[in-house]
Amino acid sequence: MKNRIRIIAAVLLTVIATNVKAQDKREMFNPIHTALVSQTIAPDARAAGMGDVGAATDPDVNSQYWNPAKYPFCISRAGLALNYTPWLRSLVSDMDIAYLAGYYRIGDYSAVSASLRYFSLGEVYTNYDGTGDISNAQTINPYEMSFDVAYSLMLSEKFSLAAGVRFLMSDMQYSSTEERSASNAFAADLACYYNDYINIGSRECQLGIGLNISNIGSKITFGGSDYSEFIPTNMRLGAALMVPIDEFNRFTISADANKLLVPSYPQQEEGETTEDYQQRVEDEYYNTSSISGMFKSFGDAPGGFKEELEEINWSVGAEYVYNDKFSVRAGYHHESENKGNRKYFTVGAGFRMSAFTLDCGYVIATAKSNPLDQTLRFTLGFDMDGLKDLFKRR
Repeated sequence: MKNRIRIIAAVLLTVIATNVKAQDKREMFNPIHTALVSQTIAPDARAAGMGDVGAATDPDVNSQYWNPAKYPFCISRAGLALNYTPWLRSLVSDMDIAYLAGYYRIGDYSAVSASLRYFSLGEVYTNYDGTGDISNAQTINPYEMSFDVAYSLMLSEKFSLAAGVRFLMSDMQYSSTEERSASNAFAADLACYYNDYINIGSRECQLGIGLNISNIGSKITFGGSDYSEFIPTNMRLGAALMVPIDEFNRFTISADANKLLVPSYPQQEEGETTEDYQQRVEDEYYNTSSISGMFKSFGDAPGGFKEELEEINWSVGAEYVYNDKFSVRAGYHHESENKGNRKYFTVGAGFRMSAFTLDCGYVIATAKSNPLDQTLRFTLGFDMDGLKDLFKRR
């Protein structure tokens, strides 16, 4: 079912935006191209319910994705979470993302953490002629996965650093005429987190500021290709402010700015021959190393500084918590029309007990026919201190 693969690949590579009707708008449409796009998908329900923010929010068990430097500030000694997302259900029925994350605090000032992500594209037919007869067709199950570990350390009571390493694998080939083999890449994360209390009027509020640069690493080459592709190196900067209302109620507002540190794909210039353009793409894009591409990404947009600003995605979110047990969340995510047009509201809720938490998040797209619309995420988290106390009481 090659048409299906083409649809899925197009969605993953550009997270397809819709209804760009004017010709000048179509000419300006220039999303950032990367492989392993599943790495950019928010894995957990709490952050997803707040518009995909997480660089500076209160630390939780899923901080590995958003900012691992937050783990030393966790109250619990250890935690584990399982996250599940049925993906792009408006297009297909068997794609999903599973994400397992956990951490363990070492003493009072450091922590180790790890996560495993598995993105399944479901069952795909090969050797399919499109007639409806699949009796002679073969099936494959393309997937992407990653595994990472990180170490975080408090340098003071207010500031921490973290570093992580990641192994990435992609098995996306579907042609039965080619020998199937997975493609691999390695990457590293660098993160920092600042947490302090400030007085606003008579209230002592908690301020968080976080920065995470993720997937700094090698490029990846897929079977049958002569060129290596960029993985989604990403910089996320965020801030969050928690305002206590009274002993049982608190409110948090947060915002993230997010930019892919990947160079723009060159656009063919007027009057440029196809041969000259292809050679320029090879010289300026494919022959650029991943580290050089990170620096190049800050100033290579064809539209200049205005287009560079369009490459920044903005997210804002809010969370209300009652008695540390019930949470209600909402948020908004914005991406420029020319870079993908992912614009959506999110809502979410959570329930917390001493031993576990249950969260859900839901996407409400504002762009017509957005395949992200109605995306639902679930998170089940376990507090190891709470579990220990629970078993002791029994």
